[in-house]
Amino acid sequence: MTQPSATLVTAAYDHIIRFWETKSGRCYRTIQYPDSHINRLEITPDRKYLAAAGNPHIRLFDVNSSRAEPVFSFESHAGNVMAVGFESNGNWMYSGSEDGTIKIWDLRAPGCQREYESRAAVNTVVLHPNEKEIISGDQNGNIRVWDLTANSCSCELVPEVDTAIRSLSMMWDGSLVVAANNNGTCYVWRLLRGTQIMSYFEPLHKLQAHGGYILKCLLSPELCDPQRYLATASADCTVKIWNVDGFALERTLVGHQRWVWDCAFTADGSGLITASSDATARMWSIATGEPTKVFQGQKPTICCALGDGP
Repeated sequence: MTQPSATLVTAAYDHIIRFWETKSGRCYRTIQYPDSHINRLEITPDRKYLAAAGNPHIRLFDVNSSRAEPVFSFESHAGNVMAVGFESNGNWMYSGSEDGTIKIWDLRAPGCQREYESRAAVNTVVLHPNEKEIISGDQNGNIRVWDLTANSCSCELVPEVDTAIRSLSMMWDGSLVVAANNNGTCYVWRLLRGTQIMSYFEPLHKLQAHGGYILKCLLSPELCDPQRYLATASADCTVKIWNVDGFALERTLVGHQRWVWDCAFTADGSGLITASSDATARMWSIATGEPTKVFQGQKPTICCALGDGP
């Protein structure tokens, strides 16, 4: 199977993973996923594999073939897997689950290699660009930094007590981290010491971005510099684009009819993909705030992944 130059993957409540051509909007491949609903999708840096995080497992599929069966399965979580991602070489994977754990998986060896206990359902996990630390956010409002070298929690903070951290995002250079919560608030910290082992968070900004849940926050990629953006997707059916320089509102993306669960910037930062309960995914122009493509599904679309890098 020939892979398009840019591949969008979505998952919906109909237990189907769909592969789309971003230019034509054509769905060119589907995978039936009867085991559970899918909470999160992620494509490996080399665009070879797609990770689908479900309940309570993670399956890896070959992006470049028509094979419907997973290439690998990871089974040791005991609840919904809410977060999944890869280190830059794609040799290992991290995950976070409602079972309260963060796990590290070596893709070259069977089983889970490390486990960290968060003591509350984990909703979101991000990897620091130094690839020596992982940051998690949980249902009780805790943000924790896990030092992979020391194999322990090196930092902990609670922006709002008993307010769930729904999403975390980190700037590509490790300079900023953003946490979005169930009250529609984004907390922004400057990470001191840059790409070295973090010492602490320096509060930078508190942004009341939405009146309801923020389901995803996402900082723009490296190629978008020097114009840096923060996207916030919300239960209020909108996505907002904020200029990181002062956090002024640049655009409000209006068009979805139901909750917007997920989003993904294009590699150059000029576009944004969104996934919504209205059964669509949409491609938006950051410059105009207008949709440029609609990908029509059959059931609520709850997660997306975009492979369009070099």
